[in-house]
Amino acid sequence: MRRNPYEVYRRSQVETASQAELVLMLYDGALKFVNIAHDAIEKGEIEKANTNIKKADDIIVELLSTLNHKYAVAEDFKNVYDYIRDRLLWANMKKDNDILKEAHDNIEIMRDTWKEVMRKTNNGQNLNVGEPAATE
Repeated sequence: MRRNPYEVYRRSQVETASQAELVLMLYDGALKFVNIAHDAIEKGEIEKANTNIKKADDIIVELLSTLNHKYAVAEDFKNVYDYIRDRLLWANMKKDNDILKEAHDNIEIMRDTWKEVMRKTNNGQNLNVGEPAATE
């Protein structure tokens, strides 16, 4: 059986990524699934929208599981993730792209914040997932 070169490349990316890079990949994946769901809602593809919203939610659940609750900032992250999950749930129930956009925008803010943390911590080196980074 011939292997898909793209899949081989993606697997290699994941296997060699730092923890910080894996978190970034999770955010990017959630955004990808929300975008697919948005397009599916516009086209009336309800099952496809449902599947992709659930995939985005699964990623947010994974991000929730990475939080280190010994730091106070983890509670702030938890609150944002809970809000995103709520928006995803409502967007899925109503098949409402306006609500889905709220989830997308919040995921994007979290992703961009994470990218900035990575930049300030030498691409996430010496950064423990779930722990706040020292800021300049």
